[in-house]
Formats: sequence, structure tokens, C-alpha cells
Amino acid sequence: MPAIPFSTPFFVLQPRFNYHITPIFRSLSLHLSSSPFTFNVNSSSVRLHCALPQAAETESPSGGRSGALSPRPPVTGDVKKIDVNPPKGTRDFPPEDMRLRNWLFNNFKEVSRLYGFEEVDFPVLESEALFTRKAGEEIKDQLYCFEDRGNRRVALRPELTPSLARLVIQKGKSVSLPLKWFTVGQCWRYERMTRGRRREHYQWNMDIIGVPGVMAEAELISSIVTFFKRIGITESDVGFKVSSRKVLQEVLKSYSIPENMFGKVCVIIDKIEKIPVDEIKKELKVVGLSQEAVQDLLQVLSVKSLTELEERLGGSGEAIADLKQLFSLAEKFGYSKWLQFDASVVRGLAYYTGVVFEGFDREGKLRAICGGGRYDHLFSTFGAEDIPACGFGFGDAVIVELLREKGLLPELGQQIDNLVCALDEELQGYAATAANMLREKGQSVDLVLESKPLKWVFKRAARTNAERLILVGKSEWQRGMVGVKVLSTGEQYEVKLDDLN
Repeated sequence: MPAIPFSTPFFVLQPRFNYHITPIFRSLSLHLSSSPFTFNVNSSSVRLHCALPQAAETESPSGGRSGALSPRPPVTGDVKKIDVNPPKGTRDFPPEDMRLRNWLFNNFKEVSRLYGFEEVDFPVLESEALFTRKAGEEIKDQLYCFEDRGNRRVALRPELTPSLARLVIQKGKSVSLPLKWFTVGQCWRYERMTRGRRREHYQWNMDIIGVPGVMAEAELISSIVTFFKRIGITESDVGFKVSSRKVLQEVLKSYSIPENMFGKVCVIIDKIEKIPVDEIKKELKVVGLSQEAVQDLLQVLSVKSLTELEERLGGSGEAIADLKQLFSLAEKFGYSKWLQFDASVVRGLAYYTGVVFEGFDREGKLRAICGGGRYDHLFSTFGAEDIPACGFGFGDAVIVELLREKGLLPELGQQIDNLVCALDEELQGYAATAANMLREKGQSVDLVLESKPLKWVFKRAARTNAERLILVGKSEWQRGMVGVKVLSTGEQYEVKLDDLN
């Protein structure tokens, strides 16, 4: 037979082929002397290396995976063990925690559906400017922000409302008002961690865009009450503190405090239950309030009834009118027992303009469960025309703490419809056939992928809460049958494969 030429250029230009074919020539060299074929294998034509490049999957610029070659990392005898814990303030979600998260999110989404809201979502990574337009907010100092490779200032979103506002502005007149949108998304804040407060959390937001009246706030509070009832929380466990930013405005206006000071004062007042009153007074004086204004403001903020507030402010202001209407609507919706007036509630975000509310646990062990209010002037801070709007945010961490405190966390084990097992190794392909037939009918199947003893199979079925055990045996399969065991009752029978439902 003529010699088969192998040229150097082929191996030089095809490193991937070189990598896979070189070991073959190592083997060939041991047998060439006895081979009936003639090969011209020149030592200069086959390049052998002690450390060959290793094919590794890397991310391509298009976002997919590339099989580009990358050098093997040097192996040293001193490999440092990685920290297996997630970064401080963040969480892993192993299966048992993921089941709880899904249960919680499904309740968020089902309540939103019941109230006719449509789901939206936004990028976790946003322009930093979206969250830094208002001075004095605590949230500015809690941003996870950086400059990307395109020299753009970006941030992991600390909340969802600015992203929603951006999307509404982007859609413009292509959407009809009012909008009723909801989302469940992850948020990031670098803050001091306490019970129920992490550096990342998921948040359920519901927002109504384009409705100026208090009916919108009443509807939103109603949706939260519906959610609480669904998960077993009652008005004896949780309540809502309700007030209006307009109360604060009326007090500040009486002392001729400039309007641009309003947001800063609200941020300070929001700390009223977090730091000593003397610190609150000091901070209010720093931003320009007189001693008299500080005293009067703190007296008004201590008011706990609408009647007393009306006596102090008079009954003609917008704040009183809005709050009276909200409490009246609460009667009609059927959740008035959940509400209480508290003038000190202002919420910490500068963009709120009217009614504000906060969900709290009545035992006082936890921080706010949820909160929201009206933000009629947010859109103009992004250069657009203002649209009346209100909404709320409801985090996933505090509510789980509350459910745990009340003994209301659901037991959520894995749930499988069928566990399918071949009784002999040669029947595993037939077991796969049975499993796929059930999956095509919409049933969940845990297919045993190895040859295992029946004792192991029954333990596996118990661990996964399988409803049925489907056994594929040789004699049964030859008759077109499989064995079925209903694990809750112990009932056993055989059934034709086509009739397996």
C-alpha cells in the first residue's frame, strides 16, 4: 500500500485535531513495525507537548458558549479551599428553600391576578442616575454601583419603582391609562443587616398608574389584606399604619419652610422609631428648622387619631379629606379593622407625595412588613410629564420571619407523581419509554437512572413523596404490562403500558 503522507502544516494549523490525534500516534509508534501498512511519520510532522492545551467552554461575545482552547491551570500541591458560604447578606436557595420561595411568589402572583394586574419585569442592572436623583435619601448610600467597561455608571437596583417609571415613560402613549402592573424582582442594598433585613431580597410590587383618587390606595391595601388572609395572617397579627405626606407639608408650610426641604425632612422623620428623639431634633435643626417648628412638628407626628389631627390642622386641608375618604373606603372593602392612623408614618423615599401606609406586626418584634403610597411627581424627576401614581413594595424576608414566628410556615416536601424503576439493568431503556409516556401526559416522573435494589427504590419514593411506584419487570414487559404500586394505600396491580395514566 502507498505511504500516507501527513504534513506538518496540517498539525500546526489544526491544534484541536492535533490535541485529539496525537495520542493515537503515540500508540501507533508501538505497532508500526508489525503493521502491514506504511506510514511516513516524521518526528517534525507531529508536535508532541508535555502540557497539551485543554478544550474548555468559555463564554463567547454573543453570549453563547465557545469551545475555545484554554491552557490548563497549573496544578500545585497547595490549592486553597474556597469559602462555600454566599457573600454576606445574600442567600442560597437549596430545594427546600426554593419550594418556600415558589409558594410565596405564587401567592403574590395569584393575588395580583385576582385584582386584574399584569406582570412586568425590568433589568436588575440599571443606570445609577435612576436612583440618585433625589438628595438626602438613605438609599443613595446603600447602592451597589460601579462603572462598567463602557464607562457607564450602573447600579444593581435597590428598589423597583424607578424602573417601573422608566418603563412607563418609554412606552409613552402606546399604553392606555390606567395601568395596573405588578412585578416580583430581586433588589440589592448594602445596609446593616438585622432580622428580616438582608443585602439582597425579593420584592413584590403592585402599582396603579393614572388614577388620582384615593380609591387606588384603597384597592392596593385591599390586595395586601387578601394576601395576608390567604396565608393565614389575621388583623390580630398585622395592621397598617396610615398617614399622608400632606400632613407634614401643612405643618412645614405654616413655618414657611421651603418646598425643597420637604424630602429631607421626610427622610429624617422616617427614622423616628429607629433613633432617639434627640437625634431626630438635632437632624431637623441641621436642615434648617427652628426650635419652634421642630417642637410643633413632633407634636403633630405623635397624633394617633384623625379627630385629633383635624383639631390641630382644621378640617379643610387635603390631608384630612384624603384620609377620611380612605378610612371610609376601608369600611366598604371590609378591612377597616386592619387600619390605624399614625401621623409619624412618612416612608423614607423622597418621591412620596400623599397617602402613605406601612404594614406592621402588632407584637412589634419585626420591622415593617411592607409599605407604599402615592408618588404623583416621580415622573417629572426623570424629565417626563407627571402622572398620578401609587404603589407598594412587599419584601420576602420579613413575611417569612412572621410566618415562622406564628407557626404558619407551610410544610412543602418534594412531590412527584410517579417513580419509575427497571427491575433489571437491561430493562432501563423500557423504563425510560414508560417514563416519557407519563411525562407526555403531564405527569411528573422521577426515573431511577441506575440499577438499584428495591429497598433503595422504596426509600427514594418515600423521600420524594411519590404517589405511585411504576416497576418495569421482564415478564410483565413481555406481556406489554407494567407493575403499579399506589404508595398511599399499598394497592398493587398491573396495567397495559398504553393504559398507564
